[in-house]
Amino acid sequence: MRLQHSQKENIFFQNIIIEKKMTLSKLIEISREYGRHKEFVIAGGGNTSYKTADHLWVKASGHALATIGEEGFAQLDRKKLALVASKSYSDDNFERERQVKDDLAAANLTSERRPSVETSMHDVIDYSYVIHLHPTAVNGVMCANDVEKVLPSIFGEDALYIPYIDPGYILFKEVEKQIKLYRAAHGFDPKVILLQNHGIFVSSDSVDEVRDIYDRLLKSIDSHLKQPLPTQEVEVPGVVTEIIPALRMLASTEELKTLKVRNNALVQHFSDSAAAFDKVSKPFTPDIIVYCKSKYLYIDESNPAVVIERFKTAYTDFVATNGYPPKVVLIKGIGMVAIGENSAQTDIILDVFEDMLKISWLSESFGGQHFMTDAQIGFIDTWEVENYRRSMAVVASKGRVENRTVIVTGAAQGFGEGIARELKEQGANIVVADLNVEKGRAAAAELNAIKGGNKALFVKTDISKTEEIEHLVAETVKHFGGVDVFISNAGILRAGGLDEMTPENFDLVTKINYNAYFYCTKVVSKVMKLQTQYKADYMADIIQINSKSGLSGSKKNFAYAGGKFGGIGLTQSFALELAPDRIKVNSVCPGNFYDGPLWSDPERGLFVQYLEAGKVPGAQTIEDVKQFYLNQTPIQRGCTVKDVVKGVIYLIDQAYETGQALPVTGGQIMLK
Repeated sequence: MRLQHSQKENIFFQNIIIEKKMTLSKLIEISREYGRHKEFVIAGGGNTSYKTADHLWVKASGHALATIGEEGFAQLDRKKLALVASKSYSDDNFERERQVKDDLAAANLTSERRPSVETSMHDVIDYSYVIHLHPTAVNGVMCANDVEKVLPSIFGEDALYIPYIDPGYILFKEVEKQIKLYRAAHGFDPKVILLQNHGIFVSSDSVDEVRDIYDRLLKSIDSHLKQPLPTQEVEVPGVVTEIIPALRMLASTEELKTLKVRNNALVQHFSDSAAAFDKVSKPFTPDIIVYCKSKYLYIDESNPAVVIERFKTAYTDFVATNGYPPKVVLIKGIGMVAIGENSAQTDIILDVFEDMLKISWLSESFGGQHFMTDAQIGFIDTWEVENYRRSMAVVASKGRVENRTVIVTGAAQGFGEGIARELKEQGANIVVADLNVEKGRAAAAELNAIKGGNKALFVKTDISKTEEIEHLVAETVKHFGGVDVFISNAGILRAGGLDEMTPENFDLVTKINYNAYFYCTKVVSKVMKLQTQYKADYMADIIQINSKSGLSGSKKNFAYAGGKFGGIGLTQSFALELAPDRIKVNSVCPGNFYDGPLWSDPERGLFVQYLEAGKVPGAQTIEDVKQFYLNQTPIQRGCTVKDVVKGVIYLIDQAYETGQALPVTGGQIMLK
């Protein structure tokens, strides 16, 4: 029996859809494969595409190759796209790029996705797959003085090399012209196109051949290197806690900045002297300008006081001269410092600039550094398309603790994890400080899954040991530039009356709940004092998560209550001492958090402990204990994380509250 015409049509179109998904799946696979490796792509750069006779799928702006899916590709009509090659446009650079952008939009079948500015170059190459990357090794050659001399021996006679041309329509027309000449001479299109100070296009009808070509070229470059890249890890010196918080405040002329420090053998090499820094003092590629701008600071000193004073003067002069603040600072003996709007941006700045260091090092094997010219830099720095890419790199997040760096002790689980989560959602960088490595890392990973430009970091910390608190603060400074809020949340409880409580348990509870609060404040206040010294309108916060038991005695729980009462005494005393340094010190006194492990753990939770200790007269079950406490609260529920965080944010917001013990108890405790 013959199929009806409509059935044949349906099968035909279904086959087209299946074929499209298969080919796009190959494009997605190879895009992710190269995109997740920094030696090929950094900061979401690079472009990939697949084409048929009628349509082109190309990476859309704002999507990273490492995680791209089908939704990350713009689909264009190739007939309409071909008009870009045939039309005449304005002689004015920026008007011409606007006109081209409009024509790209007219050819775009997915209006919600902005096609790459390099779309027309992908279209003119006569192969199904085009994989354009910025491999560090390739750019080590493309950004070298002797690039044209070494091309044949490294890339082979069939590679097409194009000297530097400003990105956009002019570059496309030159690439189109050179491809036509190549096609006329060889009878086919080049599979390798090399762009000076930019990157490489590898094209084929097979993704496997693309892989083979990249493998072959990278092996060839490696065989020509005179000296391999240094890869040794180098510790960031502990002295950064005496430098970076001050630099952060000096750079935070308006909103708070985030700073991050990185050090390794390569960074050491280029920050060792002014002569070494000179070899990375200008950008090699447009991407460097997009993410790091075109000028950078170098400080040939490592003494903390001298570094701070030199930065203070250099920063002001830099802004006055260039019209924008520096994003990269190299400090001799310290490392490479990124200055960003948020943590995500500092990571990108460090990755891109470290790649620039690698390019400079590799270029020494091929005649030395070939920087972009001032005219080329100026074009990129003001080009609308590149400004769009830069704006995409700044992840917007608006919260009540925006860009503040907050350490939360005991944040691996329970109340601390909840506080950390709420503050991360409000725009803070979070440091999870906890002894539990497995849960601490998991908590930080979950916090980093929350959208926003700021990050979470786990640091294993025993708050009963001063040296571990010092390590915690140093790691925080290295990753975020300072500490704005320290939340002393970690605590333990051992219930029991005078007959049951052992001296060992009493000492343990006191050491963690009382002594450690002192240890933490002693260490973190040093960094906070440095910060307030260099920003007049700035205040820092130390907040102890206390308890209602710090406001009212607790039967058969004197070890815990005594430590908490003492904690409020410390809060008031610290507040008096640190007020001249604009460091506020307050306590939040939550009511009972029944849903957390402190109360609900089936083996050691307070419900179990209080039942066993006979703290609640007549209680026979855990439910009896729970109901007993609910009956004492006028609002008839337990305290929640959100309740406490509202109190924490209130204290941070206030410029006129210090030495307070803020009850968040649902009315169970009322101040007199």
